Amino acid sequence: MSPYAAGRRSVHRSVAAGVPLALLAALTVAGTAVGAPSGEARVTGSATLGDIPLGTFSNALLPGTVGDDRGVDLGGIGSDIYPAGRKGEFWTVTDRGPNGQIKVAGEKRRTFPVPGFDPAIVRIRVSGGTVKVLDAIPITTFSGKPVTGLSNQKGRDEAPYSYDASTPLSYNPNGLDTEGIVRAEDGSFWLVDEYGPSLIHVSARGKVLTRYVPKGLGLTGADYRVVEALPAVLLHRKINRGFEGLAQLPGGDLVMAVQSPLSLPNTDAGEASLTTRLLRFSTKKRAVTAEYAYRFDPVNVVDPSEDDTSELKISSVVAVGRDRLLVEERTDKAARLQVVKLTRSADILGDEWDDDTTSPSLEQLDDPAASGVPVLRKRLVVDLGTVKGVPGKIEGVARVDHDTLALINDNDFGMTDGPEAFDAQGRLVDSGIETTVTYVRLPRGI
Repeated sequence: MSPYAAGRRSVHRSVAAGVPLALLAALTVAGTAVGAPSGEARVTGSATLGDIPLGTFSNALLPGTVGDDRGVDLGGIGSDIYPAGRKGEFWTVTDRGPNGQIKVAGEKRRTFPVPGFDPAIVRIRVSGGTVKVLDAIPITTFSGKPVTGLSNQKGRDEAPYSYDASTPLSYNPNGLDTEGIVRAEDGSFWLVDEYGPSLIHVSARGKVLTRYVPKGLGLTGADYRVVEALPAVLLHRKINRGFEGLAQLPGGDLVMAVQSPLSLPNTDAGEASLTTRLLRFSTKKRAVTAEYAYRFDPVNVVDPSEDDTSELKISSVVAVGRDRLLVEERTDKAARLQVVKLTRSADILGDEWDDDTTSPSLEQLDDPAASGVPVLRKRLVVDLGTVKGVPGKIEGVARVDHDTLALINDNDFGMTDGPEAFDAQGRLVDSGIETTVTYVRLPRGI
């Protein structure tokens, strides 16, 4: 959840129920360029999504999905951003929906205040200081029902609870915590998910065609096709830190980023590790064809205010050439963008590092390169933490042109952790964090 909840605002409902979806957008802040010395990266514009009641949004897509949105507005669309082909237009995707954590008797419980919320693909237009919703596509099962964002498996995923953490909710094997998004030439979409972790192929109308999961996951009961096609080592993903970044290379291959180091051989090893993994997936073969070791910079380099290594994440990856990738390393307050080249010599797929009995594990190596692991070489493109006007928790990055990037933040639907997230009537006490698209110009390009 958002670590910076200062500046709370009262919930403002600016859109009445029944308004056509194409009109469900509003302007709040005018876009302005933020000055910077010549030769430095700078913000050239920003735009903000206005207040759209979550119930209105969801029920316009799938009537009756949300009975009570508890005063929550549409947010969370900043899980990723992908160019839609027209100037200023992008595809975005929500995550699993409003969620938080409340500690009960010393135990942290995962709350889902709007359990009926269904993740959606959202097409937006950035115009001046406005982010407008042009269209939205609900993500549905084979039979057309909402997948929801609820946890999949007992014992593997966090147990779901009501908004006040008092009432257990049912697990849902269809549930998706969607993150990265790309659009294929045929109009279908590819998404990634943090639960499985999963790679999901979705039709142009939002129906899940296939969900690719790690071998041995044993996900049963889903109302769509599930294929165990990913390396079994991914079963060791940190809870809710599966795939978050997704890129589409010019030849059609996909690259998925594991958000955080695997918990291999245990949680402590994963929390302390600086090594995570990227996987290459052939959409023609429908199989993983390569795997790469990616090494984070020390956490205090990425974010000088942070000393907890476990706060490091990869949230976005963007193709910038045939085999070149822009990778976002971040905490919730800062981010740096690096370029890597995916070479055949760096492929570790099927090596000893995919064997979870290997000791020490890849994640435990203090210097993987010294142990013979071909870690991807990287080059810093920009430290977004030093660019005035860039908000926190950037989860989506899109390349607009050679010199310009579009960034989108995850505002967590205005939610914070703890019982104070809702008032005595069960209505959201909004964090005041808005969904913002920010343009950044790089003087030397990528």
